[in-house]
Amino acid sequence: MSLRDTAPAGARQGDRRQGTQRDAWHGAAAKGTAFDWPRTLVARGAGDLRAEHLRHRPKQARSGALHCFLLDCSASMRKDGNLARAKGLLLALMQEAYQRRDHVALLCFAGDVVELRLPPRRASAWNDDWIAPIGAGGGTPLALGVERAEQLLVRSEARQRWLWLLTDGRTSESPARPEAADVACVVDFEAARIPLHRAQQLAERWQARYLVADRAD
Repeated sequence: MSLRDTAPAGARQGDRRQGTQRDAWHGAAAKGTAFDWPRTLVARGAGDLRAEHLRHRPKQARSGALHCFLLDCSASMRKDGNLARAKGLLLALMQEAYQRRDHVALLCFAGDVVELRLPPRRASAWNDDWIAPIGAGGGTPLALGVERAEQLLVRSEARQRWLWLLTDGRTSESPARPEAADVACVVDFEAARIPLHRAQQLAERWQARYLVADRAD
């Protein structure tokens, strides 16, 4: 016995009436729907509890987590093998998501466009052939990329929504952290002799997890 299937105070014992009220009550319990008691009792007021007073909690998410990857494919990511290292890390992260049975999505941004390379879906086995065609070139439309990621995360029903930004930070744009991201991670691929530390600064403003990608020797 639990609160999910126990009638609240005010419900009549031994009620055998047929119709909408009884069906609504027992139908919800049979489906395992959790009632939101505070909202239900407010809707009831001082009168008897009726079917139209029932309020339900939102249904549980269909997946444990959604990992939205935002990959910088601008021209600066070509230098020092940054994009190749980012692809390798991306494959490793997606493989881990596959083992955890999580969902993944991939957005690539470069020039003046953001491309949805992989809509949100259950992670599956990945290989180099799938990710190899991603090239690099043009500017770094970071703000537009973050905006598209926000739109994607808002529509997700996952219990926890992750945003992974893989970038070298070579841009003057500094967008706000997406409110829909429960967890944000910034992976820094900057390898310039005179670093600008913009990816690190962005992570600090976002209060995000900050990771420095391993550099190739």
